[in-house]
Amino acid sequence: MSEPQRTHIEFRTWGRYALFTDPVTRVGGEKCSYHIPTYEALKGVAKSIYWKPTLIWVIDAVRVMKPIRTQTKGTKPLNFGGGNTLAIYTFLADVEYQVQAHFEWNIHRNELQEDRVEAKHVAILRRMLERGGRQDIFLGTRDCQGYAEPCLFGSGESAYDHAGELAFGLTFHGFDYPDETGNKELRSRFWMPRMENGVIRFIRPEDCKVTKFVREMAVKDFRLGHNLCAVTTAESEG
Repeated sequence: MSEPQRTHIEFRTWGRYALFTDPVTRVGGEKCSYHIPTYEALKGVAKSIYWKPTLIWVIDAVRVMKPIRTQTKGTKPLNFGGGNTLAIYTFLADVEYQVQAHFEWNIHRNELQEDRVEAKHVAILRRMLERGGRQDIFLGTRDCQGYAEPCLFGSGESAYDHAGELAFGLTFHGFDYPDETGNKELRSRFWMPRMENGVIRFIRPEDCKVTKFVREMAVKDFRLGHNLCAVTTAESEG
């Protein structure tokens, strides 16, 4: 079994609004953001910068750069039955974060062992980060467009450099997906974050003591060349 890689990246991400919540509670009704970004949301930003099923992104730390402010807005989310409804969302406003993360090989993807070429992924990752990411970046939800660029973690001044320790209650951490755990089920994780002088250091997913079963979930099969060839064949036949 290959040893986990420790290729670290540091990037700055920002936007006009952010909405960090437990996704399980997002079915209808009003929504109110956590005051701090979740592990899963930052993992989503890292995956938008660069991701392949060969990799698992691990978020090490986030630094809150700007004062935490909220703004309430009326929205018109889609109903499951069609049409729109009216709802009040409480967003974080004018956000900026520095993120420190690294990727590890997904040991549950044995079919992709030949793709575990660190130099290749690091080179692509750096190019994608310089360009602001491979895919659109969202800060918690598609309603909140975000941006990303390389940075030096800890550089510049944060609004909380001298704030000491701030504790938060039970907070959504992320999801345990079957292709990352080897179990055919989706579970949500929770933890008790603490911010020290603006920096939150995340615990690893397997260290979260509080989890909740969401539903059964199958694992999608990926193979080198197989998925791409299937798409290419379908397009050529169309």
